[in-house]
Amino acid sequence: MIAIYLAPLYLLLNVYFLFRILKWLETCHVYFKKKWIKAVLAMIYVFLAFSILIAFLFPQGTIRRAMKLISNYWLGVLMYLALTILIADLIRLILIYFVKADQKKFRTPKVFRIVGSICMILILLISFYGVCNARNIRTTSYHVTIHKKVGNHKKLKIILLADLHLGYNIGCSQMKQMVMKVNRQSPDLIVVAGDIFDNEYDALDDPDQLVKIFRQLKSQYGVYAVYGNHDIDEKILAGFTFGSGREKKVSDPRMDEFVKRAGMKLLRDESVCIDQSFYLYGRPDAEKVGRGISRRKTPKELVNGMDLKKPVIVLDHEPRQLEELNQAGVDIDLCGHTHDGQLFPGNITIHLFWKNPYGYRKVGNAHQIVTSGVGLFGPNMRVGTKAEIVVVNVDFR
Repeated sequence: MIAIYLAPLYLLLNVYFLFRILKWLETCHVYFKKKWIKAVLAMIYVFLAFSILIAFLFPQGTIRRAMKLISNYWLGVLMYLALTILIADLIRLILIYFVKADQKKFRTPKVFRIVGSICMILILLISFYGVCNARNIRTTSYHVTIHKKVGNHKKLKIILLADLHLGYNIGCSQMKQMVMKVNRQSPDLIVVAGDIFDNEYDALDDPDQLVKIFRQLKSQYGVYAVYGNHDIDEKILAGFTFGSGREKKVSDPRMDEFVKRAGMKLLRDESVCIDQSFYLYGRPDAEKVGRGISRRKTPKELVNGMDLKKPVIVLDHEPRQLEELNQAGVDIDLCGHTHDGQLFPGNITIHLFWKNPYGYRKVGNAHQIVTSGVGLFGPNMRVGTKAEIVVVNVDFR
């Protein structure tokens, strides 16, 4: 419903942006003053602006996939188009009304042409960088010390993955790169902190090939996973969900089968004691707990029956309740979900919503690590953030 309410604002902003672009082009060359040229450019812009809706309405198939990709690139470009134009307008207003600069100097075609050119170059450079940056998966390492003895174990190397968002943006090529970089670390344990899928199972480019790629992951104790808020069958338009609020949104059964075939052990509000040495507990998503779970356990409930002399590692999609987890005796909390904001300035504003939107945080004896994730959601770009796999080196003392 929010998307419907915001639609008029989206349309008005695009009309304004189109008007400014056409006016700028007119100052660049007389050729762009021709009506038929402006009509063609306007149709192209309208097509891009409505690509989000076209992709949403089209049935599954080649056209829908193409439109999804176009719309996801467009969303990123539109964001920086909006930022640059609005910032340029704000600077102009400040100079005119606060600095009391001569209005005539800032309204000449030459100034308009120069400012517009600078904006366009910035938009193109940032967008190109964002697309390339999103495809380069980095490796980030953390060192954590747990003051518990674990038999003969002195160290544990965990690979934390999250937010793969397999679908229209992310497919086989990115997963091959991820698997290669994970295996290069020779991990003891691999965990996936949710959002394996991007809401639509049918969006996977080649499910069978993806299964083969995931089965190449190598670790001593295997691969464990939990579901996130996007591991469900749900319609999404421009980041907003549709459907009855009364219905419980759960994963597509094909998602469950995919995870099983891919060699991942899905933990649904349950724990496993690995090598009789440490516990790994997988929590359902805080907002969408999924099939077969009516209410997820509290931190105190999840450690019930555990030997707290052994390390307790919790795998949770969203970085919440670290204080409560610490009080319950949890040692490590591994999370994703935030994408670190994904696109600037999101990596700055996200600190307003999360105590730990990215990286390391410690409360008492509990350590929390939040990854920015491997994949992305919506705009097919990363600016100011990185796609990553996380290496958690744990020392037991």
